[in-house]
Formats: sequence, structure tokens, C-alpha cells
Amino acid sequence: MIAFERIVLGNGLTVIIHEDFSTPMVAVNVVYNVGSKHEDPNHTGFAHLFEHLMFGGSKHIPDFDTPIQDAGGENNAFTNTDLTNFYEVLPAQNVETALWLESDRMLQLRFSKKSLNTQKKVVIEEFKETCLNEPYGDMWHHLSALCYTRHPYQWPTIGKHLDHIADATIDQVAVFFEQYYKPENAVVVLAGNITISKGFELVQKWFGDIPKGNFKKNALEVEPVQSTPRQKVLTQNVPHEAIYQGYHMGTRLSDSYYACDLLSDVLANGRSSRFYQKLYKEQQLFSTIDAFISGTTDPGLFIIEGKTMPSISIDQAKDAIRTELNILQNDKIPDRELTKLKNAVESSLTFSEVSALNKAISLAYFEVLGDANLINEEAKRYQEITADDLRDTAQNVFKSENCSEVIYFQQK
Repeated sequence: MIAFERIVLGNGLTVIIHEDFSTPMVAVNVVYNVGSKHEDPNHTGFAHLFEHLMFGGSKHIPDFDTPIQDAGGENNAFTNTDLTNFYEVLPAQNVETALWLESDRMLQLRFSKKSLNTQKKVVIEEFKETCLNEPYGDMWHHLSALCYTRHPYQWPTIGKHLDHIADATIDQVAVFFEQYYKPENAVVVLAGNITISKGFELVQKWFGDIPKGNFKKNALEVEPVQSTPRQKVLTQNVPHEAIYQGYHMGTRLSDSYYACDLLSDVLANGRSSRFYQKLYKEQQLFSTIDAFISGTTDPGLFIIEGKTMPSISIDQAKDAIRTELNILQNDKIPDRELTKLKNAVESSLTFSEVSALNKAISLAYFEVLGDANLINEEAKRYQEITADDLRDTAQNVFKSENCSEVIYFQQK
């Protein structure tokens, strides 16, 4: 059980404090409810660009990293389709350094053509390195666009095209900041060696005077039910022929999410998993094979990816995958296997709660989902899944008409 208290400041900022006196540190986590799904389809990659811009200096502070390092701390950030997260971990006596820095960049980033061009170059190089120059690096671009025809999950976090970042202007960046990086669209969490009363006092001191913005939550298009299978075939200079399949599944808070997460573990979590034992070890069809879920807030994807051995055709690979999915659709998972899966998940959840930083990130994430207390219900949600639930979910998710697949053939 992770105990915490929550308040909302007058400017709309949600604040959560979790006491953990087993550590001399405090984790400060600031999450903004903006990810790539909130972008203009003609100007994608902005949320990820802002992850970089937020370290380029703010109204009163020219450099973000140095004060954190001088305070004995560390910091980082990440962006995904749903949100952008910034965090610092530092000694408790220096926690105000992080609050000072985070509040100033929430108040006003320092925009300049020089800083924008610098960060654009960084992001463009990242795009080239990870998406254009890496084998299978463009997979998410193809699979996302294939699976989603309406919902803005149809492009990856890094953006649709290089030009969307290269052509970004100061005015566009300023509008994006004013829309999303405001107190009423953010959650601040302090977790670690700090009392609840002190935590609220310090957050009020540093964030309380930041003006409320004009945030308006835009409605996102709902993805229609997929009724026919989709496929995209690519011929590229890749080391192995490969198959990537995406099956639509439920939202992050649905029972389908927890069932699909367990099903992905059945198929591909560790050396005792079915894909590893049957398709990799016994039949030697794949050089690598995996299954995982996207974990997105809105309806996500159950993804299967496999790179075939040289003598194995894509059709053979697809048939072998389908055989394993059919088994999940027709046969209940044995009680012993299901118990093992649940125990592994619960152990992982318990271990993740040891770190003050992990707790801070999770509390912020679940608050964005709707209620930070959801963090205390995760283990129960997994434990409530039955073998019948898994079979029913497999029947619903692994329909052939619900599948979109990207195939990579090797250039001859």
C-alpha cells in the first residue's frame, strides 16, 4: 500500500506527496498531460521536441542541468504517445533546487531561434539514427499508420516526417507551450524523505503563483473497429526477414489490458514462455520472437514481432504464430501456469515500489489516468483475471480481421 495525500492548487496544479523516510533522497516528478496524440497531424513530433527544449533554459534560469548536478542530484525525462514526464532525484535538503527549476520552466520557457535550431538538429539526428539508418527502424511508422486510421496513435512519438521537425517555427512552438505546459494540465509529485506538510508548503511556494493558462482539452477521434486484416510489405536491406503484427486491444484501465498483459507473458516472457520453447528452441523458426503490449491510455495494441531464420518463409512463420494464438483461443491456461504468471507480475510490482522515483512516476501517471490510488489496485486487477478471461480475451483480440501486419523481405 502506497500512502499519499493530494491537493489541487488555486491555479489547477495537482500536487501529490508520498513520505518515504527510508531514503535520504526526494524524487520530484512533473508530468504534463501531453503526448504525441495531442499533436496537429501536420506538425508531429512536437511533444518529443519539447522534451529537449525544456532543458534549454527558462525565463530566469539559462541552464537546467548544472544546478541539479551541483545539488548532488540527477534528472531526466521521457515522452510517449500520451504524456511527457520530467524528474529529478536529489538529497532531501536540496529539494528546492528541483522545485525552483521545474517551476521556472512551467512559468515560461526561454524561446530563441538558436535554442530551437539546436534542439531541432538533435531530434533530426535521432530520427535519422533510430528510424532511417537502423534496420526495421521505420517499423513503428508503418505499423502505427496501418493500425490506426482515425486516432492520432497513427504516428510514433518521434513524429511522422523529418520535415515536421525541420520546419517547426518559433510561433508554432510558443503556441504548443501555451496550450499544454500549464499548471492545470500538470501533476507534481514529491516522493521520499519529506513530510506531507513540508511538501505541500514548498510546492505552493514555488508553483502557487504561476498563472493558470487557457488549457482546453481537445477531443480525440475514436478509432473504428477493424473489420478486415491489413498488410504492408516492405523490401529493405535488413539482416532477417521479419513480421510485425498489431492486434487492437482495450484501454489502459480496461480488464482487457490486464488480460492482454498476462497473455503477452504467456507467449514471450522468459525462457519458459511458449514462443521461446516452441517456435525458437524446438522448431527453430525464429532468430528472435517477442510479444508485448503498447500500454497506451486509449485503446492500444498487442504486438507480436519475429525475425525468421534464413531457411524459414514468412508464411511458415505466420502459420506457427497462428497455431499458438489458436491454442490460447481454444484452451484454458493451466492453473499452475496462470499462478506462476500472476506471482511474477506481483513480484515485479512490489519490486518497482521500492524506489522513490518509481513511486513518484507511477503516482503521477495514475493521477493523469484519473486517480493516483489506482497504483494500489494494480496487483488486485491482475489477480482477478481468470483462465476463462484469458481465453475470452484471446478469442476477441486475436481475430484475423483484427490484425495489421508489416512484413520485411530482404533485398536480393
